[in-house]
Amino acid sequence: MNIIETTLSGVLIIEPRVFGDARGFFMETWNAEAFANAGLNLNFVQDNHSRSQKGVLRGLHFQNPGPQGKLVRVARGAVFDVAVDLRGSSPTFGQWVGVELSAANKRMLWVPEGFAHGFLTLEDDTDFLYKCTAPYAPQSEHTLAWGDPAVGIDWPLIGLDPLISEKDARGLSLADVKVFA
Repeated sequence: MNIIETTLSGVLIIEPRVFGDARGFFMETWNAEAFANAGLNLNFVQDNHSRSQKGVLRGLHFQNPGPQGKLVRVARGAVFDVAVDLRGSSPTFGQWVGVELSAANKRMLWVPEGFAHGFLTLEDDTDFLYKCTAPYAPQSEHTLAWGDPAVGIDWPLIGLDPLISEKDARGLSLADVKVFA
């Protein structure tokens, strides 16, 4: 696998080895030993799968306390995936990185603990999969406002009015969220 560093320390793009022929393809999406050899000694406790139509924006979610690291990928369709640094002591606090993940490019993104995470679906019937290092804890879940000008995410809305849940519409500004140490 190929690991690409992003502008945010710890957030990594992972390109798995893909073996393809006329029948289709094969790739490993998780191998504990291979990831540990690459410096990612991770213990996943929960897998999640969502399906969304084009223009759905989910996030920006994080848990504090009980933060989750997330290994995310797309099995069908495409998303613009975003991580925002919420580590108060980080030199990149409040900064974001966005990556297109798709069934076609087969890329994964590692979003470590201490980051808010969200995505915008770019195609109908997009299947988004993620492995988490901590269980979902609704009492600890928070939402950073997806359109907070202090963060300034350049979502590729392309004239879309994003479809957002009520919970996500109530997201807090960067100045109002509970950040990590």
